Amino acid sequence: MDISTNYLSFDLPNPFIAGAGPLADTPAHAKEVEDAGAAAIVMHSLFEEQVNADDVKPVAEKASSTTAVGVLDQYLEQLRKIKEAVDIPVFASINGHTAGPWLDVGLAFEQAGADALELNIYYVATDPQESATTLEQRSVEMVRGITKAIKLPVAAKLSPFYTSLAQFAGSLEKAGAAGIVLFNRFFESDIDLGLLKAVSRREFSNSGELLLRLRWLSVLSASLDSATLAVSGGVHSGKDAIKAIICGASAVQMVSALLKNGPGHLSKLQDELTQWMQHNRYESLDQMRGNVNISRTRADYMRLLQTWAWLYGGRG
Repeated sequence: MDISTNYLSFDLPNPFIAGAGPLADTPAHAKEVEDAGAAAIVMHSLFEEQVNADDVKPVAEKASSTTAVGVLDQYLEQLRKIKEAVDIPVFASINGHTAGPWLDVGLAFEQAGADALELNIYYVATDPQESATTLEQRSVEMVRGITKAIKLPVAAKLSPFYTSLAQFAGSLEKAGAAGIVLFNRFFESDIDLGLLKAVSRREFSNSGELLLRLRWLSVLSASLDSATLAVSGGVHSGKDAIKAIICGASAVQMVSALLKNGPGHLSKLQDELTQWMQHNRYESLDQMRGNVNISRTRADYMRLLQTWAWLYGGRG
């Protein structure tokens, strides 16, 4: 069975990527993940708020230096050390929603040895004076500016909260995005009734979160021309990964499942994928990818509604 895949123009031996998180905080951890079977690593995100625009230019100019001063310098130093420790592609990650200093940061990443850049467009729209068009155009221009400034392939990591996600993803592709990652996860706040204030907790994802991602994988895989798709969030088992691939994913990013089960979980997932392919007579991921497209998804949705209508009517 051939479980190799192509994501962001990289020929990977399998679709399993260690997503942005603590799994690549040190060269030792990155090496452990590589040895367990990860095809690539996404580093944790550098946040827009952490970067002082006045310091970016000098840092970009000395990106080859081993001196670590400030958050950006420390990130670059970590990137260089991880690249030295592993042979698989290492993707840098930035988290923001405005153009800001990212052009120079992207150049610094490129000079430090990153193989690709994941742009996590993380923004909670709370300003009633700001239109959806304004927000989306700002993101498109950010992607366009970065992809023109650097040679690295850029993947845009999105939230599901767009009025017309298919149109927006297409605009990002036209702006130069080589990949789309579905989806980032906003931290959700609960209410502490004793303290009467909002509190946030880090929680692992679960397989139930995959459903929304499957829908949009099936839609975008039928509408994008060249950008490759990755799923992030909700993949915990081999079956979860298989579902994502047949809906159109070229890569499967994992964080929660690896934190819960350890990096060795990757070999189990590869075995489950291979066994399923063999049982269903698939010889490669290319044969599987996108078999559940938007037409099939809509037909199933209509059938489900008709079934519920029949059940409801029958009870009368």
